[in-house]
Amino acid sequence: MDTGKSENSSNPSDHLANERTFLAWLRTSIGIMAFGFVVVKFTLFIKQIALLLGKEVVIHQHGYSSFIGIFLVAVGAFTTIFSYFRYARIKKQLENNSFESSSLLIIVLTILILLISVSLVTYLIQST
Repeated sequence: MDTGKSENSSNPSDHLANERTFLAWLRTSIGIMAFGFVVVKFTLFIKQIALLLGKEVVIHQHGYSSFIGIFLVAVGAFTTIFSYFRYARIKKQLENNSFESSSLLIIVLTILILLISVSLVTYLIQST
């Protein structure tokens, strides 16, 4: 009995799962970029809150928050790019029935976020 599928065709649910994973990576990259934006603009936010409360706030700027925030936005942008390449590679593998799992993007992103977190904690400890 012929089902109309060739032997090399992959399961549609695999492609849909790949798309959901890609969208999850996009949400992750947007979150990383948003957090970077918040880190850069946090000093401005503190100044505006102080003005609303009628208090004068002295903020010591070391320049680290801007660097870390911009770096986070760049990490988010690169995450978007790399997640698309991962999506395209997996799509091709699914079409060829040759899927090979890879966690390189996950490892690199985990290490970067860990380093940024340690940098932020160090910065916060030094600035208090």
